[in-house]
Amino acid sequence: MDRDGSPAGRRRLLGGALAAVAAAGLASTLGAGRARAAAHGEVGGAPAEVVAAALDGSLGASVLAVAERQIGVPYAWGGGDRLGAGPGFCDDVGGTLDGVCLGEDTVGFDCSGLTLYCWYQATGGAVDLAHYTVAQFHKGTPVARADLLPGDLLFFSRPDAPLHHVGLFAGGTAMIHARSTGTLVARLDDVFQDPVLGPQFAGAVRPVVRAG
Repeated sequence: MDRDGSPAGRRRLLGGALAAVAAAGLASTLGAGRARAAAHGEVGGAPAEVVAAALDGSLGASVLAVAERQIGVPYAWGGGDRLGAGPGFCDDVGGTLDGVCLGEDTVGFDCSGLTLYCWYQATGGAVDLAHYTVAQFHKGTPVARADLLPGDLLFFSRPDAPLHHVGLFAGGTAMIHARSTGTLVARLDDVFQDPVLGPQFAGAVRPVVRAG
């Protein structure tokens, strides 16, 4: 989990700066008001077709389609943004495997980098999630397990690492996620029965799409 003062914390600060630059570039197509909202990590006024898709439940299928195209991309601690896979790094929290730093030599996604990319791309920038699992958990509508739709965010927690992982619900009992250093983005077919992640399931959230 990211912590202030760590390289991961500095990454969030850099990400905020990059977000502001990207939002400025979006102004011509999204409008100045939505660009300012994007710069602050908020959900701007979405196009009518995106709002309609959110209301009829089909938006999640678009999110899932983006996620499926990322299957096979390497996991990179700190990797991924609005534009796609990105370089990772190593710190005292992640990026290493068996004592070897892999993050610095890998271009890919970490768990929250994958989810933010999929939602951003599927909504044309209308949903702009933070690159931080805890922030994503608190930026949406809680969803009961019985009411899950494709594209919803699934969160996992353990005592030593609250809200340490997030993935995208893929229908049934499946999830697409970027799990850990040394793995690839993959589909996990029975996440709730997974011996590690199953007992750690902490809840689900659906990102909010607001009309313009």
